[in-house]
Amino acid sequence: MARLIDLKTFTDKRGNLTVIEKVIPFDIKRIFYIYGVDESKRGGHRHHKTVQAAICIKGACKIYNNNGSREEVFNLDKPNKCLVLETNDWHTMYDFTPDAILMLVASEYFDEKDYIFEPYAQ
Repeated sequence: MARLIDLKTFTDKRGNLTVIEKVIPFDIKRIFYIYGVDESKRGGHRHHKTVQAAICIKGACKIYNNNGSREEVFNLDKPNKCLVLETNDWHTMYDFTPDAILMLVASEYFDEKDYIFEPYAQ
């Protein structure tokens, strides 16, 4: 099931420094980010092999998640929140603020055969 991780953040008068170190539960093979999103939904899939971690580094968005037995909505509105999405987590990203930048790190390189687009039966 998807789960939130609080990323270690150091704050002082100069600003904030958030560190991603030893908290992502996989070796990172790919990094990508989504921005400039209109009212569209992104995602709409799960994976055979890929585990992902999502961080909204600017702005905010929501991620709907369904692992086949439980549905949840996660509000990513701080750059120190990291949502880990497991292979069985069918998810969509939506309600992006105009300034949102959603960064995702993945355990696998892109492979179109890794995607499962069909949602779980209701």
